[in-house]
Formats: sequence, structure tokens, C-alpha cells
Amino acid sequence: MCRLALKTASDPFSPYEVLTAMEAMQEGYDGSGLGLLLRGLQFDDYKYNPKNPILSGIAHSEKAWHRLNKFMDERGFELRYDHEFETQAGKIEAKDRYRYFLRVYKMPATLAAKSEEEIETELMMTRLALRKNGEDHGNDLTAFSFWPDVVTIKEVGWPLDIGDGLGLNDSRIKSRVCMAQGRQNTNYGINLYACHPFFIQGIASMTNGENTAFVPIRDWLLGKHFPGYTGYQSDSETFTHILHYTLKQLQLPLQAFKHIITPLCNEELANHPQGEFLTGLRNTCRRLIIDGPNAVIATLPDESCMLVMDQKKLRPATVGGREGVWSFASEMCGVDAMIPDRDPANDFQPMREHTIIVPPERKELTIWSQHDPYPLDQAA
Repeated sequence: MCRLALKTASDPFSPYEVLTAMEAMQEGYDGSGLGLLLRGLQFDDYKYNPKNPILSGIAHSEKAWHRLNKFMDERGFELRYDHEFETQAGKIEAKDRYRYFLRVYKMPATLAAKSEEEIETELMMTRLALRKNGEDHGNDLTAFSFWPDVVTIKEVGWPLDIGDGLGLNDSRIKSRVCMAQGRQNTNYGINLYACHPFFIQGIASMTNGENTAFVPIRDWLLGKHFPGYTGYQSDSETFTHILHYTLKQLQLPLQAFKHIITPLCNEELANHPQGEFLTGLRNTCRRLIIDGPNAVIATLPDESCMLVMDQKKLRPATVGGREGVWSFASEMCGVDAMIPDRDPANDFQPMREHTIIVPPERKELTIWSQHDPYPLDQAA
């Protein structure tokens, strides 16, 4: 099994706090990969405008680094900030890492003047083009995300080693949301693109479990011919794309995600106040029904955070916290490490029908059941 940890707080905090939670749960994975995704960013040496996109990734050679600069210049993206990681020798296992990059760009005026949908498409296509550029040159360039107010860091190794190796303990980068996943290499060879969290157009998710319905789900998504539905070095990447499909293409609220991946049975739908609509949704999206076990944690551009389980509920997860700060984790000790001053009596472990949501204001968490009506009038 993998291990998951997420912290969301009104006041920005260091990602190293979440790495300590991963360390507390270290018996659950083998050091084959660690992924971090940060939102609500704050830099100690730069006043960040959250409208400017951030490019996150790794240049594995000097030639790749020069191609990256040329690529972005030719497309009119103006570099505004280039974060230099304070790397520590001996902590990073991989040797072909010429430069970890986290770069803030100003969009070209022609792009900034376009609609939100056009901007989102262009940012996505830019990242995909960078990924292909790296693949065409022997995988010497890795692009994890290119989006406003999002930083993605992925590397092979143990959480604290990676945190120390990249200087994440110096608090030069803080965020209001931090997702972390330790990936156990069970199904595929080690590939940084296979490391969670996965990201597409502002939506990110990470999973503990195995999606045994991966192939039919992947093929259905590929059949939509949406450029961002690609990659699939991991079966868990389909969860991110299903959530994107739910919110962006179906324009349904967050709660609909649970109805799509684990729909209620016929008897339950017959007694549901929105049973007719949900039956039609289940039939339309039948190929997206998952076969677990899975625990899925996701975040959205507005900093909402979500946790769901599948029907088998064989991958544990718990949520705890207090007003202003909440955390999700695979184990209680992970929540303890992130928020030790909470009342553990209020911790909650969701059952198969629950969707746990921490809204952006973070005053309290919402526990929603599939058996309850969900807000059809609240499109994403």
C-alpha cells in the first residue's frame, strides 16, 4: 500500500510538516517515489501574483535546460521568478538531475486577453508539449505542472531525505495546501510521471490502492479525445481525469464524483430523492465505475479538499483537525504529526458512502452521504 497525507490551513506552512507525517507512516511504502503538490503559495524572497503560472519539473541535462528556456521564450512566456533549491549532496538517490525547476512566468499579453477556457487549454497544451519534448530527447526533461498557484515536486527516495535534499526545511516555500504521497512500486517500473499526485487543469488527486478497472476506464477516457487525457503510467491517474471530466466537462458539483466512480445500487437509487437523474448518470458513465480498493484525496483550484473511499473500504484514511487547519492521512499517526493540538475525539473515518470536503474557508469539514440529495444547481 501507498501512504497519503494532506494538510490544509488558513496560514501558509512548510511542506516539511507534511513530510514528517509521511515519515510517521513510512512502514507503508518502499521509498520508490514521493510526490508533493502545493497550493496557496508564499515565497520568502518573492511576492507572488497567484495569476501567474508556475512551471514545475526537472531538467536532466544542460541541453534540456537550454531547450526549456528557448521553448518558453519562443512562446512569449516572460520569466518572473526562478526558485533555486538549496540542494544537499547525498540526500537525493538519482544522479541525472541537472536542475530542479520551479519558475514563475507572466503570460504573453495575447494569451492573457483570451477567455479563461482558452487560457486553461493553452497552459495544459504547453505542459504536454514540454513533456513530449523531453520524451523525444531520451526523457531528459520532465514537466509536472504548469498552472497558476501550483507547485509540483516529485522524486525517488524517502520523504525526509528528499525534503532535506531539496532544502524544503528552510521555509522558503510555504503553502496553504500540501498534498503528499509515497508511492510503492507495485505495478510499474519507477517513472516520475507515475508518482502521485496527478494534475490536470487545476485539479489534482492521489490514491492509495489499485484500480483494477484501469484498462476499460483508460480506454473510455482516451475515446473522449481530450488532449489532457493521456500518459497513464499509473492506473491511479484515471481518478484525476474522472474528477476533471465530472467538474469540467459534465459541469457537475464535487459530490457527483462519488456517484460516478461508486454509484448506488438499483434498490438504493429507487429510494433516492434524485434517483432518476442518478440512474441516468450511472448508465451514461458506467465505464468509469471503479473496482477498488481505493482511498482518493483531491484538491481544487479554490483550495477545496476532498476524501472518498470505494465500496470495499480496504484502504484506510482518516481526517482530523480544527477550525482553520485540517488534515487527511492514511493513518492516525499521520494526522497526529500534522495537527498534534487537535481534539482526536473529533477525528472521522469515512465509510463507503461518504465524501469528506474541507471548503476553502476551513471552518469545518463537511461529511456528505451518497444517500442524501446533492446540489444539482452548484455547477463547478
